[in-house]
Amino acid sequence: MRLLALELIFSLLDIRGHIPRFDDFRPAPVAPAPTGTARAAAIAAFAVLSLAIWAAVQLATHLF
Repeated sequence: MRLLALELIFSLLDIRGHIPRFDDFRPAPVAPAPTGTARAAAIAAFAVLSLAIWAAVQLATHLF
């Protein structure tokens, strides 16, 4: 019943035609492994976000 209600809301809002079922998915080709540049960029972004969170926590602990 919940899926029917969700599908009705999606169709009224014209978000998508239907909620996909298991048999709607077709096997996709396997994506190649990320290249060195993409992997390095992802690691750098993760490191920057981690340092930003660490700095925010340190600042918050010192202020309070």
